[in-house]
Amino acid sequence: MFPKQSVVAMILAGGQGSRLGVLTDKIAKPAISYGGKYRIIDFPLSNCVNSGIEAVGVLTQYQPLILNEYIGNGQPWDLDNMNSGVRVLPPYQKSRGADWYKGTANAIYQNMNYISRYNPEYVVILSGDHIYKMDYSKMIAFHKKKNAACTIAAIDVPIKEASRFGILNVNEDNSIYEFEEKPKNPKSTKASMGIYVFSWDKLEAYLKEDEINTKSSKDFGKNVLPYMLRAGEKLYAYDFNGYWKDVGTIESLWESNMDLLDPNGKLDLNDETWKIYSRNPILPPHYIASCASVENSLISDGCNVYGRVDFSVLFAGVYIGENAVVKDSIIMPGARIESGAVVQYAIISENATVKKNAKIGSRPEDTDSTQWGITVIGEDVVIGENITIPAKSMIKESIMLIKTKTEREAVGVKCL
Repeated sequence: MFPKQSVVAMILAGGQGSRLGVLTDKIAKPAISYGGKYRIIDFPLSNCVNSGIEAVGVLTQYQPLILNEYIGNGQPWDLDNMNSGVRVLPPYQKSRGADWYKGTANAIYQNMNYISRYNPEYVVILSGDHIYKMDYSKMIAFHKKKNAACTIAAIDVPIKEASRFGILNVNEDNSIYEFEEKPKNPKSTKASMGIYVFSWDKLEAYLKEDEINTKSSKDFGKNVLPYMLRAGEKLYAYDFNGYWKDVGTIESLWESNMDLLDPNGKLDLNDETWKIYSRNPILPPHYIASCASVENSLISDGCNVYGRVDFSVLFAGVYIGENAVVKDSIIMPGARIESGAVVQYAIISENATVKKNAKIGSRPEDTDSTQWGITVIGEDVVIGENITIPAKSMIKESIMLIKTKTEREAVGVKCL
């Protein structure tokens, strides 16, 4: 018999993250490295423990191996209790066969037994791919005060971006009268953050109804929430005013890492009152050589820097060679940038190597605006000596030597 928990959190961490290209070829989006020492999943996990939530389910599906290994028994987040803590919840075999999660609502439906064993009053449903710090206990208190069936965290977004989100149209008391999923002509700029507090009895009932509806796509935003509104349930928006970033694209992931270098501190990871916990490798301190130059950058343990690094984030174990230049870039764990190489406005994935005198990416002012974007080098990829990778490229296989014009055009690169 499991002890009662008044709140259970469920983190949806099974998405493929196809817009991140080669970064999610081998790992789930929540397992992507972030900020020099973290992975994206660290943020909702840390928010849970800081908010006093002790029972956390992490729903995995796509490429779960690294995420499962990373979470382990939950010890880094103090979520390793015998009868609660964090549990990884993949789709499981039923008597009639295996069912992949069909949508966000179906993912929770398949794991109602996990929730039920704690007999909670409230269930917090979270996305595993957002960067933010939030006290869920305050949102739960708001939910209780309003006697709501569901409370949805909301953030104000620019009107030109509102069509990318689920939009909450509300009355003066923040009660929701309409939920529009990615509307072409949004009526407001109050966007859903994909963070929900449900009263468990209501959630359980509506998930069961949604599951037997053959016309439903089994999604909270498209099906469950609009149905609850039509049924007359009380839904409220909870306004959030802090830093929040959906890192579902290359550009937003790059921007969020660069935000850490903002001197105005858009996202403070040094706040002792709200720590973000992670599982870190044990490496020696970083080394900055006398010939190196480092400005406004994050340098993690185990890095060896002999070149120039400016406005960049270096993860654990990165090597920057002599006379190499790294600017406005993210260099993930174990990557090597060899001597004379230049990396600008790029994301270099784990254990990739950029050989001597290669050039990766370019500055916006040096490229046609229609052709410019962040360049991404995939995990374990090797870029050979003297090869240039243009802006907005995404390279998933090693390129050692290019001999002909046809070969250059085929892979979108050129030799110096």
